Amino acid sequence: MAGGWWAKAQAGGMLLALLGWVSSCVTTFVPLWKNLNLDLNEMEVWNMGLWQVCITQEEGVVECQAHGSFLALPPELRISRLLMCLSNGLGLLGCLLTALGLEGWRTCEEKPGRKRRLLLAGGAALGMAGITTLVPVSWVAYNTVLDFWDETVPDIVPRWEFGEATFLGWFAGAFLTAGGLLLACSACFTRPRMPLAPTCRQAPACRQAPAARGLAGSHHLHPKNADLVI
Repeated sequence: MAGGWWAKAQAGGMLLALLGWVSSCVTTFVPLWKNLNLDLNEMEVWNMGLWQVCITQEEGVVECQAHGSFLALPPELRISRLLMCLSNGLGLLGCLLTALGLEGWRTCEEKPGRKRRLLLAGGAALGMAGITTLVPVSWVAYNTVLDFWDETVPDIVPRWEFGEATFLGWFAGAFLTAGGLLLACSACFTRPRMPLAPTCRQAPACRQAPAARGLAGSHHLHPKNADLVI
């Protein structure tokens, strides 16, 4: 019963990890980290991401332009690029290691200790991926709040607000962290399975049992035969 429970926990952790990793990859590349609505021209909406800036017009036309230089970006965007790419790599590595350590897979079944280590390593990698997703998203959101409430900027100047990718990144980091913790806990509390006892068809002693019984029976017949001869 316990083994089935932990198998379900591993499946749930793997599902959370996959959802978090896919969401983190989407957050990395979509240009929806910041939104800007111009009061002078409400038909245009500006969207900024880590890689490009897009303008969405009322007719549905989207025009995007990549950032000119990496060094010209603000510090939070530069570091967010690196951390999000690192998060995607750690998430992929964690999913691969975890898949090899799941109970449903036949890999390393004869070495349960190795499967536990794979689960622990995968859970740790997924937890780190969640942290490296939450840090840049929260940093960009914090700077966006500071700029929005900056009293030195005139009120007529348009200000950036949260984009959809900010909320998606928070969910991605939470899913990755929760999935990694669940998988690591399932590896810590799961006892390795003991090898099954060999059956009578596989055990040499069982094949020798009938012969041994025959020898024992003949040994008991010798005294009776000796009495009859006497």
